[in-house]
Amino acid sequence: MVLTKMGNPFRGGSIRKPNEAMRLIVTTFVGVIFGFFLGVSFPTLSLTKLNLPSSLFPSIDLTYIEDKYSGLSTNSLLNALSSLKGRRSSSSGSYMLNDTQIWVPTNPPGAERLPPGIVVSESDFYLRRLWGLPDEDLTIKPQYLVTFTVGYDQKKNIDAAIKKVGPLSPSGCKLFFFLLLLLNLYLQFSENFTIVLFHYDGRTSEWDEFEWSKRAIHVSIQKQTKWWYAKRFLHPDIVAAYDYIFIWDEDLGVEHFDAEEYIKLLRKHGLEISQPGLEPNNGLTWQMTKRRGNSEVHKDTEEKPGWCTDPHLPPCAAFVEIMATVFSRDAWRCVWHMIQNDLVHGWGLDFALRKCVEPAHEKIGVVDAQWIVHQSVPSLGNQGKADNGRAPWEGVRERCRREWTMFQDRMASAETAYYQAMGVDPPNSTAR
Repeated sequence: MVLTKMGNPFRGGSIRKPNEAMRLIVTTFVGVIFGFFLGVSFPTLSLTKLNLPSSLFPSIDLTYIEDKYSGLSTNSLLNALSSLKGRRSSSSGSYMLNDTQIWVPTNPPGAERLPPGIVVSESDFYLRRLWGLPDEDLTIKPQYLVTFTVGYDQKKNIDAAIKKVGPLSPSGCKLFFFLLLLLNLYLQFSENFTIVLFHYDGRTSEWDEFEWSKRAIHVSIQKQTKWWYAKRFLHPDIVAAYDYIFIWDEDLGVEHFDAEEYIKLLRKHGLEISQPGLEPNNGLTWQMTKRRGNSEVHKDTEEKPGWCTDPHLPPCAAFVEIMATVFSRDAWRCVWHMIQNDLVHGWGLDFALRKCVEPAHEKIGVVDAQWIVHQSVPSLGNQGKADNGRAPWEGVRERCRREWTMFQDRMASAETAYYQAMGVDPPNSTAR
């Protein structure tokens, strides 16, 4: 009895199990093949044609989803939702807009996902309050910017340049002093100027003794030059609010200079890059920058024999030095891009400024009617390092000359590479 009951199931199972397994395998295989051919036989179904209401797609925290499902990127999710909800172009056609994505190619790089109305691509140095309404912050918007790279030892020079207040006799009364201060406080660089001081010696708080210093911008990094500062803090988009940018040394005598009158002459004579004439009795390097007593402005000169291969090229024309340069907004946008990050002294720039305006011999010049004295105080040079018995300024001067050569080589190489890429022969003239 026991053997009979155990034998029947055993024999039946040994016969049916292989048949059932085979049928399952065959059925699955046929189903897969059938489903494949069925799928490719029908046209693609576009969900965008279903016109599903946007309420079916509530706001989704894509960052959360991306973190939870690391295999999906935010872009993939946005694109998936966009394919469901469709793209609608704006009436202007300038950008594509849908419920989840904005893309404006004409926005500044990196800001394409922002609506154009919120993009602010330029800034300024205007000082603002911490209270009240923003549109009431400014009683005046300065039109011009002046920067000095300074050490505290030259404070008298800078003070004179900013406010031009002469010393009073010991018998002068306090009332007279106060009236004189009011009359002359902004005679040189008036309230039309934003003032920026770049401190190479790290001493900033001491400047609080000057009233004008309270409305100035102070930036302090030790042992850096004005061109290092200019490259990092005077980006064209930061100074775009200013018609003219003065980038000046600290050792300039300004007894015969008035900034407002100077700007009037720039506009009158169409100068985009300029400098005040230099007092001729002090040592000069170039004839071009020497003040002439019989003119308002000059744009060319005669130099030593052999110095000028073309009368329209530096140093006979299209040339100013870099000690007291003044740039228009547009000219500075070009010059800033030419300044090299690692060449901090700016030597060689004066010969290359002409590449930023056209025609250069008409738009670069020296203003004779407003002139200055270059005192040649080697204060920044003394910030160098004494080495092998050499004075600190000697190492600084050596680097200046080396940078000049390096800048010339870079400019020549860049021009050659450009003309070769364009398939044309380079012109004979290049950086001196």
